[in-house]
Amino acid sequence: MKIVLCTAPAEAAERLASTLVEERLAACVNVLAGVASIYRWKGKLERADESLLVVKTGDAALAPLMSRIAEIHPYATPEIVAVDASRVSAAYLAWVDAETSR
Repeated sequence: MKIVLCTAPAEAAERLASTLVEERLAACVNVLAGVASIYRWKGKLERADESLLVVKTGDAALAPLMSRIAEIHPYATPEIVAVDASRVSAAYLAWVDAETSR
């Protein structure tokens, strides 16, 4: 199982989350509003109010999920960070795998 972190503008976050779950690329997406992101973009210091998407997906769905985020995200270079979930309850892992099987 993988946990994928992705920031997005607040107005796009729920649409992204819904699309990923509807397309069975994610079993669940938590949308955490009120994230302040500070970063350098094209040589300039930027600040953006965003939402953080915490995406739970199966190992087999990771590559298509990452491709789909890049395709539908409003940013030219969206944050897509995948982390291995090494300790997951068996029941939850089975549910995530079932929900992301195509």
